[in-house]
Amino acid sequence: MWQNKNSKMPAKSHRKKPLHLRAEQPQCKIRGKPALKQANTMKKEQIIQFFSTLQAANPHPQTELVYSSPFELLIAVLLSAQATDVSVNKATQTLYKVANTPQAMLQLGQEGLEAHIKTIGLYRSKAKHILQTCQILLEQHQSQVPDNREALEALPGVGRKTANVVLNVAFGQPTMAVDTHIFRLGNRTGLAPGKTPLDVERKLLKRIPEAFMQHAHHWLILHGRYICKARTPECWRCAVANSCGYKNKTTAPKASLPKAKQPETKQRNATAATATATSTKPKQNAAKTAAYAAKTPHKPASAHKARA
Repeated sequence: MWQNKNSKMPAKSHRKKPLHLRAEQPQCKIRGKPALKQANTMKKEQIIQFFSTLQAANPHPQTELVYSSPFELLIAVLLSAQATDVSVNKATQTLYKVANTPQAMLQLGQEGLEAHIKTIGLYRSKAKHILQTCQILLEQHQSQVPDNREALEALPGVGRKTANVVLNVAFGQPTMAVDTHIFRLGNRTGLAPGKTPLDVERKLLKRIPEAFMQHAHHWLILHGRYICKARTPECWRCAVANSCGYKNKTTAPKASLPKAKQPETKQRNATAATATATSTKPKQNAAKTAAYAAKTPHKPASAHKARA
């Protein structure tokens, strides 16, 4: 064993202690370590029951974005990045009245377009991308929105998720746009666990039966937005809770009990007592003032003048 020359104590050995001599140390949490598995992977029978229930409740789900053409849908989806559908619909309500084609949008210009969408986050960069997209549609696609992924993803500001939405909603293709809601549902329910949106997308396309693929995207988004919420999933009112693989299902919150109503006699007595206390306060204050004045000796005015 190596020993320090300036110390009489031998150097500490780096050899590990035997197991029976080691003290049990608590395991610390490592940043970035994946969370414990929160759901059992759903089986084929559960997946069929899951989507059959959603289909029965909403046979023809629709996007909450308001549009009347593939071009309007494309613009709305571009604007919806990091924004709510409600805020996008408010902006496009006035925008589409003056410009609902690539040519009309280009005529607005950067400032004109920004004036309509300035209530949406990142509106300057979005306006720039929209105008660039309109120029490409005008020059390369005869002002029409292309119906293939490669051409869509070549447009400025259009990524895989936006392309999937347009292909599915506008052209009826069985694609799966994985947003924050679908990514959460895929992992929480055990339907398609994955570390990245692309992993979840591939598993969803593989595991969802073909009969449900057309509307699966909307069913999952709406379910994640209104039932299987991010902070607290509302399992107690979930129609697909029985087929879901989530382990820690939530129960309905306890409603706060209303205060017991006092009997009329007690309420009348309390009101009378309050009125009596209020009416006697001036009298009590007057009595205290009179008693204080009686105890205080009265000095004549002449004494004050003499002292002055």
